[in-house]
Amino acid sequence: MDVSVIIVNYNTCLYTKNCLKSVFEQTKDVEFEVIVSDNGSIDGSIEMIKTEYPQVILIENNANLGFGAANNRALKIAKGKYIFYLNSDTVLLNNAVKLFYDYWENSPQKDKIGALGGNLLDENGNWIHSYGFFPRPLKEIKLFIRKIFVVYIKKICNLLRINYNNLKKEIHYSPVNGKVEYITGADLFVKNNSLAFYDERFFLYYEETDLQWRMENQLLDRIIIDSPKIIHFKGVSNISDRTINMDKYISFGAIQSDLSRIKYIKYNVSKNYAFILKILLFCFWLTPGFCKKTKQYRKLIWKI
Repeated sequence: MDVSVIIVNYNTCLYTKNCLKSVFEQTKDVEFEVIVSDNGSIDGSIEMIKTEYPQVILIENNANLGFGAANNRALKIAKGKYIFYLNSDTVLLNNAVKLFYDYWENSPQKDKIGALGGNLLDENGNWIHSYGFFPRPLKEIKLFIRKIFVVYIKKICNLLRINYNNLKKEIHYSPVNGKVEYITGADLFVKNNSLAFYDERFFLYYEETDLQWRMENQLLDRIIIDSPKIIHFKGVSNISDRTINMDKYISFGAIQSDLSRIKYIKYNVSKNYAFILKILLFCFWLTPGFCKKTKQYRKLIWKI
């Protein structure tokens, strides 16, 4: 088996259906299998997969184990020489699996490759977040402090009826073709070995950054290649929404991202810097308007 495509599903039935459709339509001239690790979906995803894609190997976890843990369950039974971790909210526009496979197999430096990824697109064809830099403690501290100030600025803008979105700088992503520090987990192509396992202490977010930090320590390169074409729907920014949505700062995803950021710093950089981040996050969650909603989560900070 050349490649095992692993997809984690959690109540994303329509996205997963479109993702699977694109994988089977676009992937040719390479031996592959598809494994879906389902984290206890109740939206009809399991029934859809069993009915419409019986060739898919379905793992029913019956609970939300987290992103990394669900991927690990699939990795344990994967038969492919390579693993293609693919988000359920993606669509392949070309034979990306074969392109990743051929690049690795034909590379004269194949033994020095740790992971491959592509330049992701949104549904409008714009480049979106596809790679990044490993977190640095001082930068992360500045980001937390900035977040606190931004919240207060937004509250003032609300009171003065000023559109905060007009004050923001637009972020423009550029495609690359070559080495990067880490590749986003939406399309991560790796060798099927012990380095492919995620650290299950990360429930959601930063698990792929942590995985690739271990590759960095093994002197393995992470490379973006420009030939695969993949849409990542979650990268779409809704520019038509001109409201100031404060709840996004304490959404489930935002909370998990902040907690995982601290875990990454603690496990890979410095416990002291992680402690500073804990204090800043605790103060952030005490922001007026957030206090009641974050009360149930604040104790999680100190368990890291």
